[in-house]
Amino acid sequence: MSLQGKTAVITGSNSGIGLGVARELARAGADVVLNSFTDREEDHALAAELAREFSVKAQYIQADMSKGADCRALIAKAGACDILVNNAGIQHVAPIDTFPQDKWDAIIAINMNSNFHTMAAALPGMRAAGWGRIVNIASAHGLTASPFKAAYVAAKHGVVGMTKTVALETAEEPITCNAICPGYVLTPLVEAQIPDTMEKYGMGREEVIKKVMLERQPSREFATVEQLGGTTVFLCSDAAAQITGTTLSVDGGWTAL
Repeated sequence: MSLQGKTAVITGSNSGIGLGVARELARAGADVVLNSFTDREEDHALAAELAREFSVKAQYIQADMSKGADCRALIAKAGACDILVNNAGIQHVAPIDTFPQDKWDAIIAINMNSNFHTMAAALPGMRAAGWGRIVNIASAHGLTASPFKAAYVAAKHGVVGMTKTVALETAEEPITCNAICPGYVLTPLVEAQIPDTMEKYGMGREEVIKKVMLERQPSREFATVEQLGGTTVFLCSDAAAQITGTTLSVDGGWTAL
């Protein structure tokens, strides 16, 4: 699958799933635009490293995905956006009656509202180019729920709904919009949840991974960032030209339960 000549913008992509997706898109020949809210030398060095490794163009653009203006500016600064991967996300776990309002607002803004702003900004360029692919990284929690994750579950369900709407709005154009719904992937976001979960259940790391975190993931294995990247590349390929408005679960059987 060659994506040469295409430019991919991946939000939240200086680590974890976003970086894994960027690497696989670059491996397929796409020029890539990395993004996060920081603006460090290592962020720009990461883009330069991808450019050297895969012989593509790569750049890093700082943008705060909690701010609509920044989301739209990211697309403008990229210069082109044939492929948009909305991946930026944060998490907080708490009962709904004690869920901090600032955490709720931030999760909804970054995990859901940013998708609205980037898609709205990218679609005119895709239409002008006569081709486009939008891949929203949702979650198994966009299809089902867990306790203590009200904001995350609400945001990811919203992403799935927006994905369907945009797909219907572009159904007669050479543009597709789909959502990938990962189960647990061992990323910095998930790593950050492990100590609190260990403390809550009084378990060691491996035990809490198998018995608690992966309890609903029948494979009892984490998905990998490379697998999510490969799934994204497939959705950008000609083979997936008639796949639009749907979700593709990469969750070890989680949502089959």
